[in-house]
Amino acid sequence: MPEISFSILYVEDTARSAAFYAAALGRPPVEASPGFAMIPAGPGHMLGLWRRAGVVPAAEGTGGGELCVTLPDAAAVTACHAEWAARGVPMALPPSTLDFGFGFVALDPDGHRLRVFTPGGAA
Repeated sequence: MPEISFSILYVEDTARSAAFYAAALGRPPVEASPGFAMIPAGPGHMLGLWRRAGVVPAAEGTGGGELCVTLPDAAAVTACHAEWAARGVPMALPPSTLDFGFGFVALDPDGHRLRVFTPGGAA
């Protein structure tokens, strides 16, 4: 069975987005050019940031979705939220308890959603 090992987000400014994700994930890009950057996102998974103007075939329209980061507990989620908020990362949802766990939703420079949560966790 195939496994997803790579995700790509279309971005307006590759360098700006690479800097954002390098800080958010604590990992520098392993590849960077004016139109593309690649950052290790986790074991066996890479995050590609492709400048929207260079995507072939051209990306049409926008879709909904989000990248998710799972942390071990509510304290780690709260600490991550505080760190990102202190850096000025826009937030779409403050730390909250939902049906599946405790977390928050941040926005990257292009408005892509990043959900940081712990499954089943409570604050």
